[in-house]
Amino acid sequence: MQPHRTIHVAASRSYDILIGRNILPQIGEALLPLLGNCRIAVLTDSNVDALYGNRLMELLQAAGYEACKYVIPAGEASKCAENLLAFLNFLAVEQITRSDAIIAFGGGVVGDLGGLSASLYLRGIKYVQVPTTLLAAVDSSVGGKTAIDIPAGKNLVGSFYQPVLVYCDTALMDTLPADIYRDGCAEVIKYGMILDKELYGTLKKVPFERESVVARCVEIKRDVVQQDEFDNGLRGLLNFGHTFGHAIEKLSNFAVSHGSAVAKGMLIAARMAPLCGLCDVAAELATMLAAYGFDLSCPYTADEIYGSLLSDKKRRGNKITIVLPKSVGDCVLVTVGVEELKELLHKTIG
Repeated sequence: MQPHRTIHVAASRSYDILIGRNILPQIGEALLPLLGNCRIAVLTDSNVDALYGNRLMELLQAAGYEACKYVIPAGEASKCAENLLAFLNFLAVEQITRSDAIIAFGGGVVGDLGGLSASLYLRGIKYVQVPTTLLAAVDSSVGGKTAIDIPAGKNLVGSFYQPVLVYCDTALMDTLPADIYRDGCAEVIKYGMILDKELYGTLKKVPFERESVVARCVEIKRDVVQQDEFDNGLRGLLNFGHTFGHAIEKLSNFAVSHGSAVAKGMLIAARMAPLCGLCDVAAELATMLAAYGFDLSCPYTADEIYGSLLSDKKRRGNKITIVLPKSVGDCVLVTVGVEELKELLHKTIG
């Protein structure tokens, strides 16, 4: 078997994250001890299917699995209730049982939709995350958050449901378009900003060494999830840039990609920090994001962003918690009233 790193997550359902290059051919060996003799339903998107779909099906069949496949159109618009219900119906038509499993083979959209489907179908069946994008590898495939978008906002319908395995072959990222790979870099930079100054320093060398950086990001998320699996405190740090980023995504009808929106959101948060008595690292962060090719302009007004974020799931009554940097590698959760946040947005964005 190709060399790989194993990172263990001790959560409500403990599991391993395997990270390596060119390890996809050994996926059957990894699945057999966890799934045994069962049927597997693969969920993937049109882009991944065209590149790797047949290969995965061949590998599963070679390992002795009977597998079926469901393909959704690539893109954020597919993370919707219609596709959730369609995939659940597919599982029923294919007579997938409680002893069977789902493989979510793709980026964050596929991972979120597949995980939520697994949590709902027959009140819960096993699922495996096989991320194919940098963003999914370091973020959405780890930690058990699953969700779909609804017209009122992003990720508002979901569940906490841990996979039985995350199987990350970093070679699958070789075929990513540059803009999709860059999206993942925003999440990587986020990890450095919130909890690891050393990682942040490593990222100043562009491009970074993929396997080691992915592993370090996963370790950081693992450590946070183990302390706060159900997002009642510390896990909120992982939302750095996301409160404002999700608002920008929604306003653009997802024409602004997740990574680009998070990059803009992180910079808004960094510019807001001094207004809350914290350190000013905005120039430092802007330099880093620009080095990775991010457009840092904000296409929306303070009032537009404020109106959008009022439906954010981190809002509690008339208060909302945002993540602001104290320094590089150290962020804090700050709870403010929604009217105060409106004023802060006006001072930050204009």
